[in-house]
Amino acid sequence: MIRAIVTDIEGTTSDIRFVHNVLFPYARERLAKFVNAEQYNEPVSTILQNLREETGQAQASTEALIEVLFAFMDEDRKSTALKALQGIIWRDGYVNGDFTGHLYPDVLPQLEKWKAQGIDLYVYSSGSVAAQKLLFGYSDEGDITHLFSGYFDTRVGAKREVQSYQTIAAQIWLPPSAILFLSDIHQELDAAEQAGLHTLQLIRGEEDAASHHHQVTSFCNIKPEQLYS
Repeated sequence: MIRAIVTDIEGTTSDIRFVHNVLFPYARERLAKFVNAEQYNEPVSTILQNLREETGQAQASTEALIEVLFAFMDEDRKSTALKALQGIIWRDGYVNGDFTGHLYPDVLPQLEKWKAQGIDLYVYSSGSVAAQKLLFGYSDEGDITHLFSGYFDTRVGAKREVQSYQTIAAQIWLPPSAILFLSDIHQELDAAEQAGLHTLQLIRGEEDAASHHHQVTSFCNIKPEQLYS
């Protein structure tokens, strides 16, 4: 029996266009000014030091690090330091009401149903845990963070690495066979499957012909029998 469901965000619970058309531009516009103003304060000073270690540039100036961050944005690098900074900047946007976190309309009813059935819910996204909590805490449907038992980001590993899902299973104290992972990216599902998790692929647009995973078009299409091994 499935005892926990781990869900991706972009393209799964939320429209990827919200991230790329709203969140990313918002952070990019404010990044340089924010980093310059906060570079000596926590947590930014530690994040910048982590970025120096990540890039192997121990003596890099703040200006040089800002250029690195912009380059990471351009290539959509899954940098833990970049994601942390973006999350801090996004917090202001959420709190100020500049935007709310997008949810597909089928997501909340199904999450509530699973929660009522006693299934624990978790999030695993390349965005920082702080950013995940903001999106669900200031969502289109209000604060729904009470539905989740935990959050995971790239600190447990990259989403296309088998070890990441083994780590998640160990941290939530469940065998992989008791966990269902939801994502729109088949390479992530491949890694989860190799780790022993059950998988379902959310298709919010065109069908993924390269995928062998069972595909559904909304959370409401996930049938009860698919929640059992």
